[in-house]
Amino acid sequence: MDQKIILTSSLKGFLGTALLLIFYFSIVTLISGWQFAQDQFSKFWYFILVLAFGFGIQIGLYSYLKSAIHQNISAKILATSGTTSTAAMISCCAHYLVNVLPILGVSGVITLISQYQVQFFWVGLIFNFAGITYMAGKVYQFSKRI
Repeated sequence: MDQKIILTSSLKGFLGTALLLIFYFSIVTLISGWQFAQDQFSKFWYFILVLAFGFGIQIGLYSYLKSAIHQNISAKILATSGTTSTAAMISCCAHYLVNVLPILGVSGVITLISQYQVQFFWVGLIFNFAGITYMAGKVYQFSKRI
């Protein structure tokens, strides 16, 4: 295996993790303020970090597969699980969007989301695991051919 490809893929994975966390803190801070973002992170840090690291792992595996295997791995899998991870992390504070978007119809959706925030975290974790499993399976298939 080419060490440069592994290093580059790992760096992209760490960058993906960092960017997802930055996105999370930016959205929550814009909606409800820095103190609330810190409070939510301290309350749900284990979900947020696992989702972010899972997304980073997927980025790293995807990068590796694209570079080393030259196989057409669907970017849709990465996008779907990444979007789900982001949505799950942001759902913990989505009910505060009512402060920003005082539309009556939106408040009902936001209330529903806030009631099921932990379930959204679990759905995000399931999608993360499925994405990692799929891409790891592709790496394993490739390694059997070598």
